[in-house]
Amino acid sequence: MLVFVVNCGSSSLKYQLIDSESEKVIAKGLCERIGIDGRLTHKPTGKDEVVKEVAMPDHKAAVSFVLEALSDTECGVIKDLSEIDAVGHRIVHGGEKFAKSVVITDEVMKAIEECNDLAPLHNPANLIGITACQALMPNIPMVAVFDTAFHQTMPREAYLYGVPFEYYEQYKVRKYGFHGTSHSFVSKRLLNIIGKENEESKVIICHLGNGSSITAVKNGESVDTSMGFTPLDGLLMGTRSGSIDPAVVQFLAAKLDCSLDDVLTILNKKSGVEGISGVSSDFRDLEKASNEGNKRATIALDMFAYRCAQFIGSYVAVMNGVDAIAFTAGIGENNISMRKKICEYLGYLGICIDDNKNNVRGEEACISTEDSNVSVYVIPTNEELAIARETVALI
Repeated sequence: MLVFVVNCGSSSLKYQLIDSESEKVIAKGLCERIGIDGRLTHKPTGKDEVVKEVAMPDHKAAVSFVLEALSDTECGVIKDLSEIDAVGHRIVHGGEKFAKSVVITDEVMKAIEECNDLAPLHNPANLIGITACQALMPNIPMVAVFDTAFHQTMPREAYLYGVPFEYYEQYKVRKYGFHGTSHSFVSKRLLNIIGKENEESKVIICHLGNGSSITAVKNGESVDTSMGFTPLDGLLMGTRSGSIDPAVVQFLAAKLDCSLDDVLTILNKKSGVEGISGVSSDFRDLEKASNEGNKRATIALDMFAYRCAQFIGSYVAVMNGVDAIAFTAGIGENNISMRKKICEYLGYLGICIDDNKNNVRGEEACISTEDSNVSVYVIPTNEELAIARETVALI
């Protein structure tokens, strides 16, 4: 079965065409600057990358260009669109409406739209992507895979906030968590590696990238996660502040004589390790600056490691133990020194990192010593493959 995986943003569209039997990528690419001018980067496996500057007034035009590229006589990988068996769409927010992936129907579209208030930058774009694909591939079944669905197993004591209960009842103010597709994929792989069934398993997944989150997975289910009502909560990140005292928002609005929206822009786009360091949100730049004596860059790296260890420790307490820990995503998979720095806080768990094993980037590996009480792994995430698997299972 060929599955077309679509991840639609406000002005971009990422895609992969995956053979579900071999689980190999047949082609992948990116449409950028949709609604501005337009650029298509198309990479068929085994062929040269193709970059085209083409006018993309809307997402329907972008999807059309992608489908043309997939079936092109020179850079294409299929002869006809009828070879595509299903489409899997990444949807950022499913609220409490969706605890699992679903086949897309008119009712599902309406329910996704009702979650727009919870993800105003993402869900409308996701819906546009679905509509565009439906118009161009009307007879092909489509599936919605939600970033929030994996975390719908959290207990109330984990997802409720300490605000008047009617705010939850009326406005659904609660922790939702994100990166669920990645946390689900990596936790399943980790349990497979360590030979544990879902029952009586306790693992922690550290999805560390420009956006970062950590999740406690007990018996195969998410029981707590660091991101909250929005992806701003939790860990210090590339440009996001992570958890802070809510009163800081009002304080800064008064001091800076600006609106609440302005302060939230600061917390989302001008804070995190970039705001602390004054250097960059890219950890490679931070490490270089730190090694050259930049104290603020060193502080930013120290803060990030500290916050990660803080959440890991709290989740060990929540689950009353941990069998294994996995690092994934850009930083988790590639930053050797950061993984070691985080694990140095975890000596009380009997964790010991093997420096030779830890000298790995972007590859699956056990990085703890043989006598480490808790196994630590690097496991590359693959959200597109996870979406393809969910799509096949439903179709």
